[in-house]
Amino acid sequence: MQLNNWLTNIQYWLLPRLCPACGDPAGSGRELCPGCELTLPILRQACPRCALPYEHPDTRGECGACQKSPPVFTHTIALYRFLPPVDHFIRALKFHQQLGLAHLLGVRLAQRLAHEAARPDLIIPVPLHNARLRERGYNQALEIARPVSKILDVPLDYHSLRRVRATAPQTGMTVKARRKNLRGAFALNDEAAVRNLRVALVDDVMTTGSTLQAAAQCLHRAGARAVTIWVIARA
Repeated sequence: MQLNNWLTNIQYWLLPRLCPACGDPAGSGRELCPGCELTLPILRQACPRCALPYEHPDTRGECGACQKSPPVFTHTIALYRFLPPVDHFIRALKFHQQLGLAHLLGVRLAQRLAHEAARPDLIIPVPLHNARLRERGYNQALEIARPVSKILDVPLDYHSLRRVRATAPQTGMTVKARRKNLRGAFALNDEAAVRNLRVALVDDVMTTGSTLQAAAQCLHRAGARAVTIWVIARA
């Protein structure tokens, strides 16, 4: 699996660059062709707490769910909505070893974050359980976080937070069922690693926010000063 991933990355950097959305030539110095670039579903109006997309452009403030039951994390930045072609990119990254897309998406997330005033003390990618990691061969959240950490010059910690319980697939679950499924799923190797620090959790997609809430709760219990969420896409 690791050899296949390495060969995929070599091909990504050495062969003529094709647009990952449509397969046409991307053009010199480009990751996407101009046409597909215009179709990217940039998330412009959303709840500042959980990044729930707002349909009306004049909507402001936190969504009703966050006001009623505030999550542990204080802020979420999502680059795109989980719509074509971004949903295709993420599935290709997660399930088809297209690791070049992790760099593309990570760089774009970092470019967006560069305009944010605040910097965390630490970046932590949401971990996979060891069984899932062995099956996939890599953690897509970590691969996205690498260029973010480098560009923003914020330390990357992918050892302290662990996924200690292999949870059932959550597709089709209600929010309540997802929260129950994730109970006790995360733990820290060393709680001192995050104590009094501002932590940014990085993941590929935020759906209901249950996974990120569970990870943030673990960090919060260990004494993290604040937890923010950075994701590529919000469903």
